[in-house]
Amino acid sequence: MMIVHESGHVIGAWATGAKVQKVVLHPLEFSRTDVLANRHPLTVAWAGPLLGSVLPLLAFATAAAMRMPGLYVLRFFVGFCLVANGAHIGGGSFDHVGDTRDMLLFGSPRWLLWMFGAAAVASGLLLWNRLGPRFGLGPSRGRVNPVAAYVTLSLLALMVAAELLFGSTG
Repeated sequence: MMIVHESGHVIGAWATGAKVQKVVLHPLEFSRTDVLANRHPLTVAWAGPLLGSVLPLLAFATAAAMRMPGLYVLRFFVGFCLVANGAHIGGGSFDHVGDTRDMLLFGSPRWLLWMFGAAAVASGLLLWNRLGPRFGLGPSRGRVNPVAAYVTLSLLALMVAAELLFGSTG
């Protein structure tokens, strides 16, 4: 989720002519994108949560159209991206931290952050609805698709290892 969110900031920075100085992606730190010569800070701030929500949705729609196996795992991930981005923006509007500090500082009305947060969280929860049995809950009595479980575990391990090895801190 952090990778997709920060990619949104990077794309927003590039699209507005700003220079990306550093992207912090480390599993033990909050992710962030440091931007120089940022003449459109509001665009760059909103690009993270917007693209961090829309890009996974597009990937899910593409995978669904192709009827890819294990689609429910991607559906869960998209729901997580929506809930995380929505909670970050909606809840962050009270603390003025991270992206929300910039959004409020550069003119986004607080109600817009609340609306984005509510819409994103609700959409994520809707995507999660009825996924429980696919993950071994309820009537499935703990049975899951072992291929989907091992592929997901492998991708998670690979991502954490890459962030530990290549992700900058500080």
